[in-house]
Amino acid sequence: MRTTTLGHTGIKVSRIALGTMMLGAWGQRDHAEAQRLIHEALDAGVNLIDTADMYSAGECERIVGKALRGRRDEVVLATKVHFPMGDDPNRRGNSRRWIRRAVEESLRRLDTDRIDLYQVHRPDPDTDLDETLSVMSDLVREGKIMAIGSSDFPAEQLVEARWLAERRGHIPFHTEQPPYSIFMRGVERAVLPTAQRYGVGVLTWSPLASGWLCGRYRGGGPLELNDFRSNLIPHKFDLALPGNVRKLQVVEELLKLTAETGIPLTHLALAFVLNHPAVDSAIIGPRTREQLADLLAAGTVDLEEAVLGRIDELVPPGTDLNPSDADYTPPHLADAALRRRPA
Repeated sequence: MRTTTLGHTGIKVSRIALGTMMLGAWGQRDHAEAQRLIHEALDAGVNLIDTADMYSAGECERIVGKALRGRRDEVVLATKVHFPMGDDPNRRGNSRRWIRRAVEESLRRLDTDRIDLYQVHRPDPDTDLDETLSVMSDLVREGKIMAIGSSDFPAEQLVEARWLAERRGHIPFHTEQPPYSIFMRGVERAVLPTAQRYGVGVLTWSPLASGWLCGRYRGGGPLELNDFRSNLIPHKFDLALPGNVRKLQVVEELLKLTAETGIPLTHLALAFVLNHPAVDSAIIGPRTREQLADLLAAGTVDLEEAVLGRIDELVPPGTDLNPSDADYTPPHLADAALRRRPA
């Protein structure tokens, strides 16, 4: 397994990270099998494990905690805070009040005394970024978390966070976790260059574009989706959207490319993400050990310039094939009242 340094943290991480979102009620419900999957990843050289409090409402963190008993020190453990953890309106977001409580709950579920990378899962327009950085910095100084990061933050907020840290004496975000794949290249325009400029480590999620780049979704009939995709992210598969129809077309072109090169589509997709110089580690999210074995084999694939050029022709750099796939929309775009003067 290839390794690199995560940004400027000095922490050495595997180029492929294990994402655990599909372990628990959202995917692999067998806890013993889920723990075996984690152990196989560790045995293969993966040392970065990424989870979140909201994955299967905390169940995923508990699975990870059990799996790491006796192996905790060999793992760089990352989790996240932001999304609702119950009906209480204060059990969510990026406030000092919630982060203080959320980190303690994650520590208990993970059965550990510290979190190596604690990430803000999404921006929170209701909380001043200064407030969030302040409490995250306090937690680092207390030794409860070792490094802090963001996820799905636009470039301007990464810059603002850096500015605030310098002027208020906070610890800056060490990492950013954006979605990045052949189908989702929008972060190439500003997020990845901004991360490079400030030495922010990048660990990307969804390199297979929610399963599209496995090759299982093709034209000629309705798409067969599992419960997670049909219930939680149906917009990414709605064929009434031109961007999703375009995915079907590009998959066929990519399959032609894989036939020419002999590189499986999943390996092509993961190697593409790892090829970007800003990317330190790509997070994979297997549900089964068979899927894990396939994706780990992609870690040694290097793509030739001609192959990368063909991909650029299909999906131009800096563009998202389907803009509706965005998992975070700034309030000033989502709320018409924020972008129009009152009548």
